[in-house]
Amino acid sequence: MKELIQKYKDKGFKLTPQRLAILKFMDGNTSHPAADDIYRHIKKEYPTVSFATVYNTLEALRDKGEIQEITIDPLKKHYDPNPKPHHHIICVKCNKIGDVFEDYSEALRLPYHITDKFKPVGNHIDFYGICRECQKKEKRRN
Repeated sequence: MKELIQKYKDKGFKLTPQRLAILKFMDGNTSHPAADDIYRHIKKEYPTVSFATVYNTLEALRDKGEIQEITIDPLKKHYDPNPKPHHHIICVKCNKIGDVFEDYSEALRLPYHITDKFKPVGNHIDFYGICRECQKKEKRRN
């Protein structure tokens, strides 16, 4: 926890007990939670925390490049504590989100008629499938 605190202090991030709880929850979290998931978790320990505090903290972390905002769900944003470029796979049954770390940039080479108008600075691919847990549920039903 000391390393986490120092990391954000060094970046000039104001640390309140609620913000520390959010940072701790996000640290290494691979579930790609939405703001309301984080809010419900933090509220258990800090009943007076507001949704605005959670959301504003996530926005500040995103703006500082500490987390990624994932907009694969049109109804709500999800957050990924791994800001390094990578892709995602989403279960079409339960909406679980997983990470894909392979680099597909060579396969995504843009044609000249696009690159003469835009300088590409990144890409993101969303894959869709059925997670192992949902596959097991389907087998049990059949």
